Amino acid sequence: MRIGDCVRCGAGIGRVGTDLCHRCRAADREAALRSPCPNCDRSLRLDPDTGRCVRCSRTCLDCGSVVRRRTDTRCMSCCRRHTASAVKRTCPRCERPGLIRETTGWCGPCSNPGPAPKPPRPCRECGRLTRRLSDGLCGRCWQRHPDRARNQADHLAATLEDPPWWLTAFADYASERMAIARASRLVTGLGRLLTDGDSTHPQALLERARTPGRSAGPLARTLEDFFVEHQLAFGLDQPARLAAGRRRRRVDATPEPLRPAVVLFCDHLVRSRERAIRAGTRPRSDSTIEQNLAIARDFAVFLVTERAKTDWAIVQADDVEAFLNDRPTNRRRRLTALRQFFRWARTQRTVLVDPTADIPITNQRGFRGTTLPIGEQRRLFRRWTTPDTTVHPHEAVVGLLAMLHALSLAELRQIQADDIDSINRSLRITGRPHRLPLDPVTFAAIEACLDHRSQLATANPHLIVTKITRPRLTPPSPAYMTHVLDPAGVRIKTLRSTRLVDLLHSLDAKLVAETLGMNADGLLDYLTDDVDPGRLTESNL
Repeated sequence: MRIGDCVRCGAGIGRVGTDLCHRCRAADREAALRSPCPNCDRSLRLDPDTGRCVRCSRTCLDCGSVVRRRTDTRCMSCCRRHTASAVKRTCPRCERPGLIRETTGWCGPCSNPGPAPKPPRPCRECGRLTRRLSDGLCGRCWQRHPDRARNQADHLAATLEDPPWWLTAFADYASERMAIARASRLVTGLGRLLTDGDSTHPQALLERARTPGRSAGPLARTLEDFFVEHQLAFGLDQPARLAAGRRRRRVDATPEPLRPAVVLFCDHLVRSRERAIRAGTRPRSDSTIEQNLAIARDFAVFLVTERAKTDWAIVQADDVEAFLNDRPTNRRRRLTALRQFFRWARTQRTVLVDPTADIPITNQRGFRGTTLPIGEQRRLFRRWTTPDTTVHPHEAVVGLLAMLHALSLAELRQIQADDIDSINRSLRITGRPHRLPLDPVTFAAIEACLDHRSQLATANPHLIVTKITRPRLTPPSPAYMTHVLDPAGVRIKTLRSTRLVDLLHSLDAKLVAETLGMNADGLLDYLTDDVDPGRLTESNL
């Protein structure tokens, strides 16, 4: 008997107390028993043992994948593999499982052996026997072959639509100055720059080859030397970038309240140097500017931490005196830098009165450095003149040139092989008006250094060539020159000061200044009021 209509499907209802027909009630009971299968995501009844639907519960015995048919226990791939392994037998020849051939009684690889290996052949360079040759060369000789980078450049040019004419020349240039493997890597890096879709102009390539950080990278340095030598591009401004970074670090270390004035002072020093370069006068070097900024930074830190002052306008002479007394040995240099800063600050109306105007330099001028006694000089002389394989040629030549001829670190770095006259046994020094005559021991040390340089097979024109500067054209770094005499336990500055003191006490100051290309007034600082008793006669005692 129909007593109503179903609220879901509209069918007739024959039971009192419900709004659904018997079909909708059955559908709700079935939906309550179903849940989403975690494997196929379908809403089905799940097996309580596996937690998945009936179809997903049938898995392969070997790999665990789902098996479609109810009668199968393995998937198709595992079934084939199991059937094939069941018919395999152990080969009596190789003792490995395989399909035994009826004709031979062996497995397939033993029944059909491949071609015999090629007999070993000698390499046309080293003669080593090997089975794998590339253009008649073994792998070791092929990697060291001088034409490897050139061949790589030719192959790269064949793949480019408009290859540059200097590509092969660059490969030869790199091969002459560094190892073949390194030159090949440079050609590979250059190929990436030529094929990246950007400009292939030499200057643009040089800028993109630069790596971030303190070093420009081997590719950028080699490209710079090659392009500058062939007048294809300007050089990199890497030294200027490094100097700008050092100036920025010194300015950033200044306390925040006093930093704006130091920033403007830094810009003033850089602009002053640019004007001096245009005018042809003596511009400040990067080290001088950095020292002035470092002293201004240290003074700003002293004002904030020790004097609790955060304004340049309230700085007094007592503050400057307290700062100078903190390091009395460096008083002259620090006072000079502070005078430059406050002189500029007064012109900029940052301060009204210069607090350094009436501060005197109390310490007397004069040489207060370290000199070596005669016994120590003899020990070093014997160390650098006695044939000894443990003494590096660079140590001997640097030590003798500084101890006997008063060469500075800057002069030693700039010596080139062309400056040496082997016939007249003389040396041209940058900044000295006359050629330097060489004594026999110094000339022998220079010849040993030249022999060491020839073994490096370098195109670097300098006399002292290191592992770093071998593929470059730059002089040795100041850090290397500073530590080259560490095995002897002495410094270049000490050797040079000892020689200058001895020359000024033996000869006229003007004569020494003319010989060394120095200022006679500056050499007077090396003179003292002490008298050597060994140089006086009996009548003067």
